Amino acid sequence: MDMNLEGLKVLVIDDSKTIRRTAETLLKKVGCVVETAVDGFDALAKIADTQPDIIFVDIMMPRLDGYQTCALIKNNKTFKNTPVIMLSSKDGLFDKAKGRIVGSDEYLTKPFGKDELLGAITKHIKK
Repeated sequence: MDMNLEGLKVLVIDDSKTIRRTAETLLKKVGCVVETAVDGFDALAKIADTQPDIIFVDIMMPRLDGYQTCALIKNNKTFKNTPVIMLSSKDGLFDKAKGRIVGSDEYLTKPFGKDELLGAITKHIKK
């Protein structure tokens, strides 16, 4: 699965350094411009600055969790059409449903691999 996502702006929000680094490495290899944030507050400032094409957000984060972060993004008219992919270590139906309620576009279970990550991007980004 070799794709060229040259210049695609991706924001990865996760309080785990490992997850941020993994996602960043995988995405940079296919040409994405990657910005990372450690939590929802950090992310909201960065979203305004970088205007990402797609956002990956972890559900379990301190201060502002993934659901709250997603809801804030989707309630903002500038960013409401930006795809938001939830990341979770729990593969629960409840989490998926809750993700849909706040407007998330997809749900990936951690640990995810390159195929899941890129698959989610190609599904939501029409290049």
